[in-house]
Amino acid sequence: MSIRHGLLALLAAGPRYGSRLRTDFEARSGGTWPLNIGQVYTTLSRLERDGMVAQDDVDAAGRALYALTEAGRAELRAWYDRPVERAGPPRDELAIKLVMALGADGVDVREVVEAQRRHVTRALHDHVRQRAEALARAPEHPEEMARLLVLEQLVFQAEAEVRWLEHCEARLLRFTREEEPPPQEQPGA
Repeated sequence: MSIRHGLLALLAAGPRYGSRLRTDFEARSGGTWPLNIGQVYTTLSRLERDGMVAQDDVDAAGRALYALTEAGRAELRAWYDRPVERAGPPRDELAIKLVMALGADGVDVREVVEAQRRHVTRALHDHVRQRAEALARAPEHPEEMARLLVLEQLVFQAEAEVRWLEHCEARLLRFTREEEPPPQEQPGA
């Protein structure tokens, strides 16, 4: 997730102070990606260093307001224009766990797969329930659209993970059947 670009996008609407950026980011992402306030100020510091934001003023409470610079606007436009790179496969803890379990003594990989499937299925049901709630609220609350899009991404990711786990289970079953020696013929049969 690009906190950097998310903050630039929020600042495009006008100057804001750090904790307001945090609140707006979490609201815009439907509360799915909570931000630590330290992340916000560290990112603002780097954006300021890179000339993309500048401290504009202070509000009535004495909080520093950050504003987008022309360089920040150009970077934001470039971010919107370029596709998100999916070049290298990310390190996925589940995939690493399964490949390590394959060679581990005393570990039944099928049990690992099944435990993960149960977990993801519960998460999927929760995402689907939350999506239904967001859909019900969306007509009266247009801000629910952001949350709805994030929840739909989570639903699709969970569905894909369940499908992959089912594939892994089928692959493991075929593999173990291929490794089993053929049954011996009984003498006199």
